[in-house]
Amino acid sequence: MLETGTKAPLFTLKDQNGTEHSLQEYLGKKVILYFYPKDSTPGCTAQACGFRDLYPQFKEKDAVVLGVSKDSVASHKKFEEKYGLPFTLLSDPELTVIQAYDVWKEKKLYGKVSMGVVRTTYLIDETGIIVKAMDKVKAADNPQEMLELL
Repeated sequence: MLETGTKAPLFTLKDQNGTEHSLQEYLGKKVILYFYPKDSTPGCTAQACGFRDLYPQFKEKDAVVLGVSKDSVASHKKFEEKYGLPFTLLSDPELTVIQAYDVWKEKKLYGKVSMGVVRTTYLIDETGIIVKAMDKVKAADNPQEMLELL
């Protein structure tokens, strides 16, 4: 996990519509950058729907919500449409940004060890500095926690 007080690594990734987004275009706004393992899984759906339900309050606070996983643009599109997600989902199949933000880790599930995305959320301020980094977040609680931090 990256340290608070450090500059957030810049990136450009495609969203669920195939449009490129770069972190630089969000300078001047607070950014909630959350990394999650996989579209349409129970925890990831709970987290995304939590951000969806609180989205008007994030907008009121002039904050941008960006979800990142290694799923494809097409997978993100299906996820967005199925759950009516109003925010940007970024596709990182090459793991470039996932590794830059140090969220690609060894995970254990039922005794089996594999590599994967550890659910992690960063709050980045208007100047591009990481002001809060949370790893191993609880999917259902994370959106409310982030709203309270703003």
